[in-house]
Amino acid sequence: MSPQDPPAPATRTNSGWLSAAEQRALDWLAPRVPRWFTPDGLTAVGLAAAIVAMAGYALAPRYPLALWFVNVALVVNWFGDSLDGKVARLRGIERPRYGFFLDQSIDILSQLLFAVGLAASGYIRPEIVMLGLATYLMMTAQSLLRVQATGVFHLATGGMGLTEVRCLFLVGNALFYFVPPWPFTIGTTTLAYPDIFGVAWIATNLGLYVSTMIAELRRLAREEQPSPRASRPTEASPRSDRSRR
Repeated sequence: MSPQDPPAPATRTNSGWLSAAEQRALDWLAPRVPRWFTPDGLTAVGLAAAIVAMAGYALAPRYPLALWFVNVALVVNWFGDSLDGKVARLRGIERPRYGFFLDQSIDILSQLLFAVGLAASGYIRPEIVMLGLATYLMMTAQSLLRVQATGVFHLATGGMGLTEVRCLFLVGNALFYFVPPWPFTIGTTTLAYPDIFGVAWIATNLGLYVSTMIAELRRLAREEQPSPRASRPTEASPRSDRSRR
Protein backbone atom coordinates (compact mmCIF):
# COMPACT_ATOMS: atom_id res chain seq x y z
CA MET A 1 0.00 0.00 0.00
CA SER A 2 1.48 3.38 -0.95
CA PRO A 3 1.47 6.30 1.53
CA GLN A 4 -1.31 7.92 -0.53
CA ASP A 5 -3.68 4.94 -0.30
CA PRO A 6 -6.50 5.23 2.25
CA PRO A 7 -6.34 2.82 5.19
CA ALA A 8 -8.48 -0.29 5.02
CA PRO A 9 -11.76 -0.15 7.01
CA ALA A 10 -11.44 -1.57 10.51
CA THR A 11 -13.11 -4.83 11.48
CA ARG A 12 -15.85 -4.27 14.07
CA THR A 13 -16.38 -6.54 17.05
CA ASN A 14 -18.86 -6.23 19.91
CA SER A 15 -18.38 -8.24 23.12
CA GLY A 16 -20.97 -6.28 25.09
CA TRP A 17 -23.29 -8.13 27.44
CA LEU A 18 -26.30 -7.01 25.41
CA SER A 19 -24.73 -7.37 21.96
CA ALA A 20 -26.75 -10.43 20.89
CA ALA A 21 -30.11 -8.90 21.84
CA GLU A 22 -29.08 -5.57 20.36
CA GLN A 23 -28.11 -7.20 17.06
CA ARG A 24 -31.48 -8.94 16.81
CA ALA A 25 -33.24 -5.62 17.44
CA LEU A 26 -31.15 -3.83 14.81
CA ASP A 27 -31.74 -6.61 12.26
CA TRP A 28 -35.48 -6.16 12.77
CA LEU A 29 -35.49 -2.35 12.81
CA ALA A 30 -33.10 -1.52 9.96
CA PRO A 31 -35.29 -2.77 7.06
CA ARG A 32 -38.25 -0.87 8.53
CA VAL A 33 -36.58 2.54 8.58
CA PRO A 34 -38.33 4.71 5.92
CA ARG A 35 -36.30 5.23 2.75
CA TRP A 36 -36.33 9.00 3.20
CA PHE A 37 -34.59 8.59 6.57
CA THR A 38 -30.91 8.73 5.65
CA PRO A 39 -28.03 7.41 7.80
CA ASP A 40 -26.88 11.00 8.39
CA GLY A 41 -30.42 11.84 9.46
CA LEU A 42 -30.30 9.03 12.01
CA THR A 43 -26.99 10.39 13.32
CA ALA A 44 -28.61 13.83 13.68
CA VAL A 45 -31.52 12.29 15.60
CA GLY A 46 -29.05 10.69 18.02
CA LEU A 47 -27.33 14.04 18.61
CA ALA A 48 -30.67 15.83 19.09
CA ALA A 49 -31.62 13.21 21.68
CA ALA A 50 -28.37 13.91 23.57
CA ILE A 51 -29.35 17.60 23.71
CA VAL A 52 -32.79 16.64 25.04
CA ALA A 53 -31.15 14.44 27.69
CA MET A 54 -28.95 17.34 28.79
CA ALA A 55 -31.99 19.62 29.08
CA GLY A 56 -33.97 16.95 30.95
CA TYR A 57 -31.24 16.54 33.55
CA ALA A 58 -31.02 20.32 33.99
CA LEU A 59 -34.78 20.48 34.63
CA ALA A 60 -34.92 17.42 36.91
CA PRO A 61 -34.16 19.21 40.24
CA ARG A 62 -37.36 21.26 39.87
CA TYR A 63 -39.35 18.76 37.80
CA PRO A 64 -38.35 15.18 38.67
CA LEU A 65 -40.59 13.85 35.90
CA ALA A 66 -37.97 15.19 33.49
CA LEU A 67 -35.88 12.14 34.39
CA TRP A 68 -38.27 10.08 32.28
CA PHE A 69 -37.70 12.44 29.36
CA VAL A 70 -33.99 11.72 29.82
CA ASN A 71 -34.73 7.99 29.60
CA VAL A 72 -36.76 8.45 26.42
CA ALA A 73 -33.91 10.53 25.00
CA LEU A 74 -31.44 7.76 25.84
CA VAL A 75 -33.53 5.26 23.87
CA VAL A 76 -33.80 7.63 20.90
CA ASN A 77 -30.05 8.29 21.10
CA TRP A 78 -29.44 4.53 20.92
CA PHE A 79 -31.83 4.30 17.95
CA GLY A 80 -30.01 6.96 15.94
CA ASP A 81 -26.49 6.03 16.97
CA SER A 82 -26.84 2.29 16.43
CA LEU A 83 -28.94 2.28 13.27
CA ASP A 84 -27.10 4.82 11.11
CA GLY A 85 -24.30 2.45 10.09
CA LYS A 86 -26.60 -0.56 9.95
CA VAL A 87 -28.97 1.21 7.56
CA ALA A 88 -26.08 2.44 5.39
CA ARG A 89 -24.70 -1.09 5.03
CA LEU A 90 -28.16 -2.54 4.35
CA ARG A 91 -28.77 -0.03 1.55
CA GLY A 92 -25.27 -0.44 0.10
CA ILE A 93 -24.41 3.25 0.60
CA GLU A 94 -21.87 2.89 3.37
CA ARG A 95 -18.84 5.20 3.49
CA PRO A 96 -16.59 3.45 6.02
CA ARG A 97 -14.06 6.21 6.74
CA TYR A 98 -16.61 9.04 6.62
CA GLY A 99 -19.08 7.09 8.73
CA PHE A 100 -16.45 6.07 11.29
CA PHE A 101 -15.19 9.63 11.71
CA LEU A 102 -18.70 11.10 11.91
CA ASP A 103 -19.99 8.45 14.32
CA GLN A 104 -17.07 8.74 16.73
CA SER A 105 -17.12 12.55 16.62
CA ILE A 106 -20.84 12.70 17.42
CA ASP A 107 -20.50 10.05 20.15
CA ILE A 108 -17.86 12.13 21.95
CA LEU A 109 -19.95 15.29 21.62
CA SER A 110 -23.03 13.44 22.91
CA GLN A 111 -21.09 12.16 25.91
CA LEU A 112 -20.05 15.71 26.77
CA LEU A 113 -23.64 16.99 26.49
CA PHE A 114 -24.89 14.15 28.67
CA ALA A 115 -22.22 14.81 31.30
CA VAL A 116 -22.96 18.56 31.37
CA GLY A 117 -26.63 17.83 31.98
CA LEU A 118 -25.90 15.29 34.70
CA ALA A 119 -23.56 17.75 36.44
CA ALA A 120 -26.25 20.44 36.27
CA SER A 121 -28.86 18.10 37.75
CA GLY A 122 -27.29 18.14 41.20
CA TYR A 123 -27.82 14.39 41.63
CA ILE A 124 -24.06 13.80 41.45
CA ARG A 125 -21.26 16.17 42.41
CA PRO A 126 -20.05 17.96 39.25
CA GLU A 127 -16.39 17.10 39.87
CA ILE A 128 -17.27 13.40 40.04
CA VAL A 129 -19.27 13.67 36.81
CA MET A 130 -16.42 15.35 34.95
CA LEU A 131 -13.82 12.91 36.26
CA GLY A 132 -16.13 10.09 35.19
CA LEU A 133 -16.38 11.66 31.73
CA ALA A 134 -12.58 11.95 31.58
CA THR A 135 -12.10 8.27 32.38
CA TYR A 136 -14.74 7.26 29.86
CA LEU A 137 -13.01 9.35 27.20
CA MET A 138 -9.80 7.52 28.15
CA MET A 139 -11.61 4.30 27.25
CA THR A 140 -12.76 5.85 23.96
CA ALA A 141 -9.21 6.94 23.12
CA GLN A 142 -7.93 3.47 23.95
CA SER A 143 -10.42 1.85 21.58
CA LEU A 144 -9.23 4.18 18.80
CA LEU A 145 -5.60 3.35 19.61
CA ARG A 146 -6.46 -0.34 19.30
CA VAL A 147 -7.92 0.31 15.85
CA GLN A 148 -4.60 1.80 14.77
CA ALA A 149 -2.55 -1.00 16.34
CA THR A 150 -4.70 -3.99 15.39
CA GLY A 151 -7.16 -2.95 12.67
CA VAL A 152 -10.05 -4.08 14.92
CA PHE A 153 -12.59 -1.65 16.38
CA HIS A 154 -13.82 -2.97 19.73
CA LEU A 155 -17.28 -1.62 20.49
CA ALA A 156 -17.10 -2.84 24.10
CA THR A 157 -14.46 -3.45 26.76
CA GLY A 158 -15.04 -5.79 29.67
CA GLY A 159 -18.57 -6.40 28.40
CA MET A 160 -19.38 -2.68 28.54
CA GLY A 161 -20.16 -0.62 25.47
CA LEU A 162 -22.33 2.42 24.88
CA THR A 163 -25.51 0.35 24.82
CA GLU A 164 -24.73 -1.18 28.23
CA VAL A 165 -23.84 2.27 29.59
CA ARG A 166 -27.16 3.67 28.41
CA CYS A 167 -28.99 0.84 30.16
CA LEU A 168 -27.15 1.59 33.41
CA PHE A 169 -28.30 5.19 33.21
CA LEU A 170 -31.87 4.13 32.44
CA VAL A 171 -31.86 2.20 35.70
CA GLY A 172 -30.07 5.00 37.55
CA ASN A 173 -32.58 7.63 36.43
CA ALA A 174 -35.49 5.48 37.59
CA LEU A 175 -33.72 5.03 40.93
CA PHE A 176 -33.20 8.80 41.24
CA TYR A 177 -36.92 9.32 40.68
CA PHE A 178 -38.24 6.69 43.09
CA VAL A 179 -35.49 7.05 45.71
CA PRO A 180 -34.38 10.70 45.72
CA PRO A 181 -30.75 11.02 46.84
CA TRP A 182 -30.23 11.99 50.46
CA PRO A 183 -26.98 13.58 51.65
CA PHE A 184 -24.69 12.00 54.22
CA THR A 185 -21.30 13.02 55.56
CA ILE A 186 -18.02 11.14 55.37
CA GLY A 187 -15.44 13.09 57.33
CA THR A 188 -15.75 16.62 56.03
CA THR A 189 -17.31 15.62 52.69
CA THR A 190 -21.03 15.54 51.99
CA LEU A 191 -22.09 12.86 49.51
CA ALA A 192 -25.19 11.06 48.26
CA TYR A 193 -25.55 7.52 46.95
CA PRO A 194 -25.21 8.62 43.28
CA ASP A 195 -21.76 9.99 44.18
CA ILE A 196 -20.76 6.50 45.37
CA PHE A 197 -21.99 5.08 42.06
CA GLY A 198 -19.94 7.73 40.26
CA VAL A 199 -16.76 6.83 42.14
CA ALA A 200 -17.36 3.15 41.37
CA TRP A 201 -17.80 4.06 37.69
CA ILE A 202 -14.49 5.94 37.70
CA ALA A 203 -12.68 3.06 39.38
CA THR A 204 -14.16 0.57 36.90
CA ASN A 205 -13.08 2.63 33.90
CA LEU A 206 -9.55 3.04 35.26
CA GLY A 207 -9.32 -0.68 36.00
CA LEU A 208 -10.52 -1.62 32.51
CA TYR A 209 -8.15 0.89 30.92
CA VAL A 210 -5.06 -0.40 32.74
CA SER A 211 -5.93 -4.10 32.33
CA THR A 212 -6.68 -3.67 28.62
CA MET A 213 -3.48 -1.68 28.10
CA ILE A 214 -1.37 -4.39 29.75
CA ALA A 215 -3.08 -7.23 27.86
CA GLU A 216 -2.77 -5.44 24.50
CA LEU A 217 0.90 -4.57 25.08
CA ARG A 218 1.70 -8.19 25.94
CA ARG A 219 -0.06 -9.45 22.83
CA LEU A 220 1.63 -6.90 20.57
CA ALA A 221 5.02 -7.67 22.13
CA ARG A 222 4.56 -11.36 21.29
CA GLU A 223 3.59 -10.53 17.72
CA GLU A 224 6.40 -8.02 17.18
CA GLN A 225 9.51 -9.74 18.44
CA PRO A 226 12.71 -7.75 17.78
CA SER A 227 14.92 -9.07 15.01
CA PRO A 228 17.88 -11.11 16.37
CA ARG A 229 20.17 -9.34 13.92
CA ALA A 230 19.03 -5.94 15.18
CA SER A 231 19.72 -6.91 18.80
CA ARG A 232 23.27 -8.12 18.02
CA PRO A 233 25.95 -5.41 18.63
CA THR A 234 27.96 -4.54 15.56
CA GLU A 235 31.69 -5.10 15.69
CA ALA A 236 33.81 -2.00 15.28
CA SER A 237 36.04 -1.98 12.20
CA PRO A 238 39.83 -1.78 12.74
CA ARG A 239 39.88 1.68 11.21
CA SER A 240 37.16 3.03 13.50
CA ASP A 241 38.91 1.33 16.45
CA ARG A 242 42.22 3.05 15.62
CA SER A 243 40.45 6.38 15.25
CA ARG A 244 39.52 6.26 18.94
CA ARG A 245 43.21 6.03 20.07
